[in-house]
Amino acid sequence: MKADAIKITEGVYWVGILDWDLRDYHGYTLEGTTYNCYLVFGKEKTALIDNTYPGTSPQLWGRIYDAFKQEGKEEVKIDVIIQNHIEIDHSGCITEFTNKFPDLKLYCSTKAVAGLKNHLPALADFEMNPVKTGDTVDLGGKTFTFLEAPMLHWPDSMFTLLGEDGILFSNDAFSQHICSSYRYDNEISEDFLLQHAQKFYANLVTPSSPLVLRKLDEVVNLGLLEQIKMIAPSHGQIWTDPLKIINKYQDWASGKCKDKVTFIYDTMHYSTKKMAHAMIEGLISEGIEVKAYFLHTDGRSDVVTDVLDSKAIFVGSPTMMNNPFPSLGDIIYYLTSLSFKKTGYQKKAIVFGSKGWGGGATKKLTTDLEGAGFEVIGQHDLTFIPTADDLDKCYDIGKEIAKQLKNE
Repeated sequence: MKADAIKITEGVYWVGILDWDLRDYHGYTLEGTTYNCYLVFGKEKTALIDNTYPGTSPQLWGRIYDAFKQEGKEEVKIDVIIQNHIEIDHSGCITEFTNKFPDLKLYCSTKAVAGLKNHLPALADFEMNPVKTGDTVDLGGKTFTFLEAPMLHWPDSMFTLLGEDGILFSNDAFSQHICSSYRYDNEISEDFLLQHAQKFYANLVTPSSPLVLRKLDEVVNLGLLEQIKMIAPSHGQIWTDPLKIINKYQDWASGKCKDKVTFIYDTMHYSTKKMAHAMIEGLISEGIEVKAYFLHTDGRSDVVTDVLDSKAIFVGSPTMMNNPFPSLGDIIYYLTSLSFKKTGYQKKAIVFGSKGWGGGATKKLTTDLEGAGFEVIGQHDLTFIPTADDLDKCYDIGKEIAKQLKNE
C-alpha cells in the first residue's frame, strides 16, 4: 500500500503504523494506537528501529519505500535492524526483513536474543548481535549508542540514542496509546497528551518506578540528558520537549500526588452509591479534586490512571454473601499487581459500603487493600438504606479526610 514517511530531521524518518481500530490491549482500553518505527540513513548504512505486528506491515513497507524515494535512493536496502524490545507489537514482522535482506545486522540487548528466538522460531539460526550500555554502531555520520533499560517495561528493553541528532529512541518508555494524524507533542492538546502519557505510565510502568528513578539518574550521570533534544517512543507522539515528559516520569515514579482522591465503587440497590456521593461532597467542600469510577461501567485502566496521582482512594461496595461485590475483585487484583507503594508514597484508603445484616465487605476490602500496599485509615458501613443523618455523617467523613490529606 502507499503511505508517506514523515521526515523528522536530516536522514531520519518516522515510518510507523497507525492502528485506528485497536480498542483493547491486554485489558488496557484505548481508542487506537501507533506502532512507531524509525528509519535512519547514514552515509554507509541504513537502519530500521523496531517494527510491528504481523499483518500490519504493508503500512510500514509503504512508508519505507517513500522514505527511500525522499532520499533519492532507487534501491531499497536495510543494513541494520535495532530491536529495542521483543514484544510482538515491536518485533512481529522482523522475519520479513531478515528474509528480504539476509545480510542485515540485528542488534538487541543480551536478554532479547532468547526472547526473539522464542517469539519467532524462524530466527532460531539467525545471528544476532547483543549489545550493552555504552556500545555503539556507526552508520556513517549517524552513530547509535545503546542504553540497557531492563523492566522499562520488559527485562529485554533498551534505549537507542542517535548522537548526532540528539534523538532518544525510547521504545515503550515515554509512550502514549494515541492514534493521531499528527506526529509531534506540540501538534495536539497538551492536556490530552499528558493524560494519555499518565495512563500509559499507570498501567504499564508503575511497578518499575524505582527502576525509572535509577535510570533517570543514570542518564544524568552518563551526561546523556544534555544530548537528548527529542524523544521518539514506540507508541504515540514524538516529544520535541523531552523535559516535559522526563519531569512527569520523575513525579510519577517518586509518588508526587495532588490534593486528589479517586473513588472506586459499585452498588446493588443504590445505598453504597448514595454514601459515595455524600462523601464526595464533603471532599469537594474542602477543595479536594475528586475522580469517581462506577464499576458497573468504568474500566480498570482508567481507574488506575487517576489513582497514580491521588493521595487516597475511597473504595465502596455492598456486602453480598459476606463478601464485596464481585466487580471489586477485578480492580483489587489489578491494584495489587501494580504495586503503587513502589512509587515511594503509601496511598491512603477509606473503605465503605452498605450491608444487609452481618456484613463482611469492608473487612475483606481492608485486608485486600492493605495487602496491595495501601494504608487503610477508615472503615464505614451501614445497614440497608442510608438515612438523612447517615448521609450527613458521610459528608462529614469526606470533609474530615480532606483536611487530613491537605495537611500532608
